[in-house]
Amino acid sequence: MDDDKVYDVNFVMKDSNNNEYIYQNGNKNRKRRRGIFGAVAIMLIGAIIGGVIGGYGTYYLLKEKGINQTTTITLNPQSFRETEGALTASEAFQKVAPAVVVVSVNGVIDYSGIFPKEVSGIGSGFIINEEGYILTNYHVVEGAQEVVVTLSDGRDVAAKVVNYDQNQDVAMLKIKDDTVEVPGVVELGDSSILQPGEEVLAIGTPLSKEFNQTVTGGMVSAVNRKVETSTGVKVNLIQTDAAINPGNSGGPLINTKGEVVGINTLKIADSEVEGIGFAIPINEVKDRIESLSKPILKLGITIREINEDLAKQFDMEEGLYVVSVSEFSPAEKAGIQNGDLIIKFDNKRVKTFDELREIRDSKSAGDTVSIELIRNGEKKTVNLQLEE
Repeated sequence: MDDDKVYDVNFVMKDSNNNEYIYQNGNKNRKRRRGIFGAVAIMLIGAIIGGVIGGYGTYYLLKEKGINQTTTITLNPQSFRETEGALTASEAFQKVAPAVVVVSVNGVIDYSGIFPKEVSGIGSGFIINEEGYILTNYHVVEGAQEVVVTLSDGRDVAAKVVNYDQNQDVAMLKIKDDTVEVPGVVELGDSSILQPGEEVLAIGTPLSKEFNQTVTGGMVSAVNRKVETSTGVKVNLIQTDAAINPGNSGGPLINTKGEVVGINTLKIADSEVEGIGFAIPINEVKDRIESLSKPILKLGITIREINEDLAKQFDMEEGLYVVSVSEFSPAEKAGIQNGDLIIKFDNKRVKTFDELREIRDSKSAGDTVSIELIRNGEKKTVNLQLEE
């Protein structure tokens, strides 16, 4: 070791009285810290006293001015947590799953008008009341001649299509056997308060019955999406990134409270697109549950809406153009023909299918309605008796 080298060594030690000393290059110096701590303590005490005085002054001033500082903010629960009425994801699933069913169908669809095609498939649905009424998608039961519902407890029961709305892709089923005790009933929520970013679950039967009661999670990607369906009708939908696969159609989309806020209906069919699915807002259906629960009243016509632009283009009135009339239907019996333009239904002006449907759904089988139409430029009135 060279004597002329200097080693800079600093360390702290305490004596038996808990006094601290700094050893700096071998010299013992008592560490001076109490003065600093005392100054800091005095500053803190002063700050606390100043805060109390300032707070009281502010309170006194607001009180004298008659200003109420109390503010209450209520937020919808945005995650599956046990707070403000929200459930965990597992609890939300357990609440709804007993009412979710598998819908199996066999039937015939006439796509070409020449060669009917036998079809079979599965979808999902959910029970909305103790009477065994089930909501699902129209495309799940389109052309169905036989419908079997598999309940969450494994029982297979026969069901029938009671009513549907093809444009909105909604159908109402009912278990045929009134003695069947349903294993669960869903609670319908309010889709109007949904917000982008809110967590949701989708429950259904993707691909096959072996995957029934599948739950997938995601969030509301967007609300009030206007999407054009395969029939050319634009509908209002909820966009979600919860996985919605073939067979999920008709199943419930649920919120953090375990309430149904949508009916899963479709996804973007593109290999380059992931996480874009859609559901029908439940508020679009809630107000129509009563009418959908009544047997559909058949007119026997295929119609096309003539809007303002088409009316100007073809020099005709706005109304409902009759594209075709089914054989032996109420429309054929009433004398309605292809090419007729319906302008009044039950003495009320109609320009859209929804307007006609609303009037029709207020009626019962056997009721007679007056229909005013234009044929070859002349107005005619016919009477049509509604049938199931």
